[in-house]
Amino acid sequence: MFKNHLNIAWRSIKKDKLFTFIKIGGFAVGIAACLLITLFIGNESSYDTHYQNKDHIYRVVFQGEIQGEVMKSTHFQLPFSDALQSDFAEITKAGKVNTIEIFGAGKRGFRINGAQENTFEENFIIADQEAFEILEIELEQGDPTTALTNPKSIVISRSKANKYFPNGNAIDQVVFLDNDTSEPYTVTGIMEDIPKNMHLNFDFMLPVEDTNGSWTNQNYFTYVLVNPNTDIRELEQKMSSIVEKYIIPAQMERGRSASFIDVLRTAEYKLQPVTDIYLKSDLKMQDGLKHGDVKFVWLFAAIAIFVLLLAIINFINLSTAKSANRAKEVGLRKTIGAFRNSLVNQFLTESVMFSVISFVLGVFLAWGLLPFFNEIASKDIELPWSDWWFVPVLLVAALFVGVLAGIYPAFYLSAFKPANVLKGSLSVGSKSGRLRSGLVIFQFTTSVILIIGTLIIYRQMDYIVSKELGYDKERVVVLEGTHILDNKIESFKQQLSSLSQVKSVTSTNYLPIDGGSRNGNTFMVDGQDDGGRGVAAQIWKVDYGYTETLGIQLDKGRTFSKDFAYDSINSIVINNKMAAELGLKDPIGKKLDNNSQVFEIIGVIEDFHFKSLKEDISALSLVIGKDNGAVSVKLEKGNPTDALAAIEQVWNRNVPNQALNYSFLEQEFAQMHEDVQRMGKIFNSFALFAILVACLGLFALSAFMVEQRRKEISIRRVLGAPFQNIYKLLTFDFLKLIIISIVIATPIGWYLMNRWLEGFAYRISIGWEVFLMAGVIALCIAVLTISYQSIGAAFLQPTKGLRNE
Repeated sequence: MFKNHLNIAWRSIKKDKLFTFIKIGGFAVGIAACLLITLFIGNESSYDTHYQNKDHIYRVVFQGEIQGEVMKSTHFQLPFSDALQSDFAEITKAGKVNTIEIFGAGKRGFRINGAQENTFEENFIIADQEAFEILEIELEQGDPTTALTNPKSIVISRSKANKYFPNGNAIDQVVFLDNDTSEPYTVTGIMEDIPKNMHLNFDFMLPVEDTNGSWTNQNYFTYVLVNPNTDIRELEQKMSSIVEKYIIPAQMERGRSASFIDVLRTAEYKLQPVTDIYLKSDLKMQDGLKHGDVKFVWLFAAIAIFVLLLAIINFINLSTAKSANRAKEVGLRKTIGAFRNSLVNQFLTESVMFSVISFVLGVFLAWGLLPFFNEIASKDIELPWSDWWFVPVLLVAALFVGVLAGIYPAFYLSAFKPANVLKGSLSVGSKSGRLRSGLVIFQFTTSVILIIGTLIIYRQMDYIVSKELGYDKERVVVLEGTHILDNKIESFKQQLSSLSQVKSVTSTNYLPIDGGSRNGNTFMVDGQDDGGRGVAAQIWKVDYGYTETLGIQLDKGRTFSKDFAYDSINSIVINNKMAAELGLKDPIGKKLDNNSQVFEIIGVIEDFHFKSLKEDISALSLVIGKDNGAVSVKLEKGNPTDALAAIEQVWNRNVPNQALNYSFLEQEFAQMHEDVQRMGKIFNSFALFAILVACLGLFALSAFMVEQRRKEISIRRVLGAPFQNIYKLLTFDFLKLIIISIVIATPIGWYLMNRWLEGFAYRISIGWEVFLMAGVIALCIAVLTISYQSIGAAFLQPTKGLRNE
């Protein structure tokens, strides 16, 4: 019997090629989209799940309230981890990691002993032995118990060992960083390449050599490994004793006011699971790491479900639309004694066969599209062919979806009564159907929501790219790794300034882009007790000419000048945001205290965006300081290629053994929002998938509707009905459903996209024109989809329509 069901199903598939193509093609497209999204979600959710002790590894987060706003930080004092390990029995190990470039992490020049040329490498971190063990770094060579215990040791990845050393044998080899031959480093370990789904990205590990044991300087991530069965909430409460025991005495020694100490006592520590760091970190933590967005994961999960539902709806719609064509088959089979359960099995077999074929095509379609998807998503995802679960899961899914999609059509078709069928009573039954209309509305409601989302995401991205930032990012070249110049930096800048293609030059790595240096302090107006709160602000060490090179506008006072000797000692420039938070209406000449130095305000600059537009502009101050991590060069108008060639000549004269590394500030700004742009591209791609599936269904339904009404159309043509009347007859019912979809989708789309825009401090407003445009697009898509069949039917020769009757 099963073989007979398969034969009948196969004949049904071959009988109507258009029906088969749309049914299987729609399914395949839906399955491919769903599979790609599932792989993406799986990749995003897999970060930091490779640890054996992943359920017991946490990163410490500081949480406090400043001026009524909850602030979070992931940076702690050097002795903080040691205190945790010694004071709390629940903590097995506590380690620290530094990713801040001014301390030697990030980007550095690298050269092996005996080589002439330095190579610019980017992925350095600083860590202690405890962090090395907590993060379960696997060594291929070297002693894992002592890898980072000795000063001037370095652990490198397998890929870097293969790059720099013959046969990858790097143990005990000597290397130099930043061309400094006076402090050689010895390779003590070769680690396996760090998994791509780890929140930290590094190829080089250096030991902690910082000797500043102050409880007021906060520069290190702190990771802890806790004992199993530890009550995390109880441990967090106990950890607050660190403030009273260590931090408050240190701050009192620095002369902090009693009100400031009272604020400190409200602070608390939280333990963030290591598996939450990538996907669920709060933006206010400012950890400088790359993060995913759990909201996008949920959004894509919803899209995957909807795309699959659209494909299933197409199957149900097309099956019920074809019911009249199968009615006589059902009636005859019942007349000769077929039971209903046999008919149900027959139609379910057909459905499962459709599903299996669609899954096979969908998987291969996803496989073919995966390289393009990886390029858009900036991922390296592969189909898990070798995993034992992959094929069985696909098979079970194909059977489940086949049964789910076919169960309603099977029971619907098998319920026909033979007498009614053979009398022809069902010949018009398939033309109506509230369920089918409801499913069309669901399909296009989903499609309109996705069109609204696509338009708003595009507008938000365009807004970000074109928004006035408060500084001029155009024609600014950032030369990286310039700390290698050391005492040649001033001469190098003078040589650059003498070039005709160069407008101005400044040296500092404190730049308004990701990867730029950051340093936070708390400021108070000198001699004024503000309740101990102070103002948390960035304090950037910059060079003369910084504001001129970046085109930052001055609002009050002046900027730094070499004509004033004290500018390099105690002068400070603040932004308007900081002046407002300090409550200074006339800030020029006022003194600020950050508890280590008293500064005099000489100027106020206009607010500019030095962080992602997801975040509001915060308080910022500038002081003259030495930071040679990067040199920014403002180019004159003209051909930048000629300017770069001239800059490279100057570089080669000063650093003959290292290639010049540079980027344009405009490109770096775009990379700050690359994650949002990337997610927007993914969203748009899958929105097109969903719309395509919906249009395939609408195309098939219009084709079958024309087929069902062929006789009626022919009679109307014989009686003289004009083309426009026939066209209106065939399209009006569908267009009513599309208009209903637009009405339903508009408030839903507004709500969902308004929630998405809440993640941006600076965002567009959603105007009515977005919904009008989305509605027009949906109507145009629907009209074009339906018109192919409607126009063909309207020009049908009446004799052809009546010949088969």
